[in-house]
Amino acid sequence: MRLGVLSDVHANRIALDAVLDDMPPVDGLVCAGDVVGYNPWPVECVAAVREREIPTVQGNHDRAVSTGTAFRFNGMARAGVDYAREQLDDESLDWLGSLPEERTLADGRVKVVHGHPDDPDRYTMPHDFSPRLLDDEDVLVMGHTHVQHHERYGEGIVLNPGSVGQPRDGDPQAAYAVVDLDAMDVEERRVEYDVESVVDAVEAAGLPSRIGTRLRKGE
Repeated sequence: MRLGVLSDVHANRIALDAVLDDMPPVDGLVCAGDVVGYNPWPVECVAAVREREIPTVQGNHDRAVSTGTAFRFNGMARAGVDYAREQLDDESLDWLGSLPEERTLADGRVKVVHGHPDDPDRYTMPHDFSPRLLDDEDVLVMGHTHVQHHERYGEGIVLNPGSVGQPRDGDPQAAYAVVDLDAMDVEERRVEYDVESVVDAVEAAGLPSRIGTRLRKGE
């Protein structure tokens, strides 16, 4: 069984389209949260995930948009939350609010969270990866850091597929991963997309320009 693993789309439709077009044959998709936030296409990105019925967990931006609570966010993040709340209809906001903090897939072999198994808002950086993060699952998928990385242990695999819509690991290409549950293998994948079109769209939407310009360097 092969799973395409996405995370942190952050309302970047152009990056999401590039990833979905680049996706090799898989048996299913999964998303580790933050479909919305920052970029100017929350409606299109929520629709794309819902239409494909992609199992998704709730990221901190998804929660903030659904509840209107962004008081701990910086200016860029808060602007993205406010923009998404203005653009999304009640049904989409309800969908974001209904997302669980954790999902298990493939008969329990895959667990998906956003930040950390014990805390959805905790950043779990590559140096924090450990087999102790694993419980009964073979593969633990986390997002939140926007840093693509995986480790394979005797107990299983710990994976962050990186960010589709806002990479922060120095590589501006959209990030995702493919997990082969039969081979217990991970392919980390990157795909180029039209960053300058996103920069222009951020400006046109009246969002902070840094949301777009930071994409040029993957930061």
